[in-house]
Amino acid sequence: MADIDKLVVTVNCEECIGDGVCCDDAPNTFKMNDDGCAEVLSGSTDDRDTIVGAAKNCPTDAINVKDKETGEQLAP
Repeated sequence: MADIDKLVVTVNCEECIGDGVCCDDAPNTFKMNDDGCAEVLSGSTDDRDTIVGAAKNCPTDAINVKDKETGEQLAP
């Protein structure tokens, strides 16, 4: 099972400013959509630490990451 399948990753597009740091940090997990908001890609091959790190680097804390099994908030 891929790490992305063990996480709940969401992006709040009202808070996202389209900085793109998440796409740089975890390019297999995030991409910018046509509206300038990050979106989560299915089938990511990035590991858990990479995904959580990218979310924590978001300048507006627009990316929320939780552990799917425990519900633990991992980012922001």
